[in-house]
Amino acid sequence: MIINRQTMRSRGFALLAVVALLGVAACGSSTSDRAISGAGIGAGAGAAAGLLVGDPVTGALIGGALGGATGALTDEKKINLGKPVWK
Repeated sequence: MIINRQTMRSRGFALLAVVALLGVAACGSSTSDRAISGAGIGAGAGAAAGLLVGDPVTGALIGGALGGATGALTDEKKINLGKPVWK
C-alpha cells in the first residue's frame, strides 16, 4: 500500500478535527446547549470521515444533523459531561 502526501495530510486533518472536538463534547444542561454541542461534534466527526472518502461537506452536514438531534434528544441525567465551553 502506497501512501502519498495528500492521504497523510487528509488523515492528519481528520485526526486534528476529532481531537479539537473533544473540547466541545456533548455538554450542557439545557436542550439547546446539548443540541449545539452535539451538532458541533457531529459536524466535525462527519467532516473528518467525509474527508477520508473525498466529500467532507456532505459528511459535515449529515454528522451535524445527527449530532444535533442526538444532543437534543438526550437527557442530562443520562449523559452529563459538564458545563459547555461557551458558558
